[in-house]
Amino acid sequence: MFGKRLAIFALLFSFSILILASSEAVAARGGKKPTTSTNTGSFSLVLVDSTDGVAHWGQHVTFNATSTAAYYFVRLDCYQNGVWVYEQSNGLYVGWLWTKNFTLASTVWSGGAADCTALLYSTNADGSNFQSLATMGFHVAQ
Repeated sequence: MFGKRLAIFALLFSFSILILASSEAVAARGGKKPTTSTNTGSFSLVLVDSTDGVAHWGQHVTFNATSTAAYYFVRLDCYQNGVWVYEQSNGLYVGWLWTKNFTLASTVWSGGAADCTALLYSTNADGSNFQSLATMGFHVAQ
């Protein structure tokens, strides 16, 4: 049994060395490197369920966004009297599988007005090449 395990380990080790050597050879011949292009973008606030044209605590907002990046996101941070009470990031690109809405509440933000800052940013698929594209601020009423 030990002989079989040793043979399997040797075979896997050989394949690992072969793959490593192949990838180094491709890189030496000018293989693909991650892109670091400069992206652009813009965005605007959308009040999802406001009845008076103002964002209120407990309501939902999202953003209309466009970007030259394949993967772009909005990070929303909110503060009450200078204390950080909310943070959430959502993808806004086609193919993002989760919600694009932000709920203006959290376990530490249990009510009241706040000031929020939204950041539109992009990354590569692997999270590299972070780029800040645009920012905006808005007030959330009680």
